[in-house]
Amino acid sequence: MKLFPLAASLVLLLAPAGLQADDWPQWLGAKGDSHWNETGLLEKFPAAGPVVKWRVPVRWGYSGPAVAAGKVFIMDYDISEGTPDANPGGRTKIQGKERVRCFESATGKELWTHAYDAPYELSFPAGPRCTPTVDGDFVYSLGAEGMLTCLSIADGKLLWEMDLKKSYQVSSPIWGFSSHPIVAGDLVIVKPGGEGTTVVALDKKTGKEEWRALTSKEPGYAPAVLINHGGKEQIILSHGEALNSLDPLTGKVYWTVPFVPSYGMAIMAPRLAGDFLVMGGMGKKSIGLKLKADQTTPEIAWEGTPKTGLSPKNSTPVVDGGLVFGCDADGELRCFDPATGTRLWTTTAVLGSTPGSGTFFAVKAIPHWVLFNELGELILADLTREGYKETGRAKILEPTSPGMGRKVVWTHPAFAEKAVFVRNDVELVCVSLAAE
Repeated sequence: MKLFPLAASLVLLLAPAGLQADDWPQWLGAKGDSHWNETGLLEKFPAAGPVVKWRVPVRWGYSGPAVAAGKVFIMDYDISEGTPDANPGGRTKIQGKERVRCFESATGKELWTHAYDAPYELSFPAGPRCTPTVDGDFVYSLGAEGMLTCLSIADGKLLWEMDLKKSYQVSSPIWGFSSHPIVAGDLVIVKPGGEGTTVVALDKKTGKEEWRALTSKEPGYAPAVLINHGGKEQIILSHGEALNSLDPLTGKVYWTVPFVPSYGMAIMAPRLAGDFLVMGGMGKKSIGLKLKADQTTPEIAWEGTPKTGLSPKNSTPVVDGGLVFGCDADGELRCFDPATGTRLWTTTAVLGSTPGSGTFFAVKAIPHWVLFNELGELILADLTREGYKETGRAKILEPTSPGMGRKVVWTHPAFAEKAVFVRNDVELVCVSLAAE
């Protein structure tokens, strides 16, 4: 396995090869930090709403788009038998094909599709969860029942595949495999779960296993994340029992700190804010760790209460200006201090109420933050230490997925080419956010 000097490794860890400044090649963007750095974006919506550049039909899925090299990549689920439901405590059987699909980003023209049979037995079985990950000439996808594929972005040709359940003798989590694949140098990192295989690293060109690490009853639902702290690259990951730091090249475990959300629902990705690592999960659980420069076990700076920290269900918070902003379990937007867990403010303005598992996604952009909520509304707003100030909102999609007694859109958008790309279970849309 090839090893990289620190500077070169950082480039590869944080940005897939050939990345353009305006690409969104993986979940949460090029650096996985929910920051969109393009300029020339509109200050407010036109009176008639933002311009829809194109719409194309798609099928079921929670999988968000990835945008790279002039292409849009999504996963969807073409159901042949059964109906998706929203039973949080039980599994539903559905038959269909999972598909990895590629469209031209400028026009929405479909370029290729890779499909395979994928019978589901899951809670909330309305399609794949994971956003495809684009790295140079390759795109990696992970289906809800654990089928991992590596495809050519040029034509969708299958280069290699792995069924995580069969390869590692594990069962699918009740809410499906949801930990987006990430690329670290020559490796693609995934989380099968199980005895000694909570996280594994595969050669990104062949699928050959390079290392495996950790044991847990629940793999959790968020991906591993890549950070640099104390001059050392690290994988930070959560599962249903702990937070962990590992060497991305070898899988060596630097440290483990217990963190046990309810029902194994470690869903948000851990966030680094200076020297502090924050995590939240189901059951109003949250924690802040003060990392050490020598990668030894960090100090627990604070443990959250229902009135401190943040405990998301479906979305990952954003770090900006030394503060953390994010969607709490039932839809409140909250701001807190990562050093202490002290909550600075809370608002229900994004959704207008606090429904069960209320969900929205936030991205730091210029000149305004951009939020997308489960109602299918796109929102421009300013989020600061002082509070939330909305500039405008526009409905761009209809909620279609079953979700806790209502229809929802629980799909994270992609932001690239001065536009937002987002889907429901019926269509994928591209909406311009370019300034006039």
